[in-house]
Amino acid sequence: MAMSPKKRRGELFSVACPSRQVLQNVTSRWGVLVLVALLEETYRFSDLRRKVGGVSEKMLAQTLQALEADGFVLRTAYPVVPPHVEYSLTPMGTEVAHEVDSLADWIEGNLYRIMQQRNARSAASAP
Repeated sequence: MAMSPKKRRGELFSVACPSRQVLQNVTSRWGVLVLVALLEETYRFSDLRRKVGGVSEKMLAQTLQALEADGFVLRTAYPVVPPHVEYSLTPMGTEVAHEVDSLADWIEGNLYRIMQQRNARSAASAP
């Protein structure tokens, strides 16, 4: 059964729309960094944690679980001892990762302008 166009597309400005949670998962600090890292390669948990400096084990686990629930991250567990688990992007995850990578790239490329604004604002508000 086909979905109506209204049900296919989220309504971001509606407080009850689930697209808000997906947006939160994708654009959180750790969500962006995990997605961009997984664009490069498949990672084991500990390697991904090292790649995404500053993230706690708990936050990385929560971020991966949320991105997996949304269908962006694939968790592959291998039946070996010790346990071996890898994380990679799904096709949909690759799509959204490219989008957030563009945003991250823009921020990095314009960081000097952003910092100039911050410094100017700071100087203007100093006594």
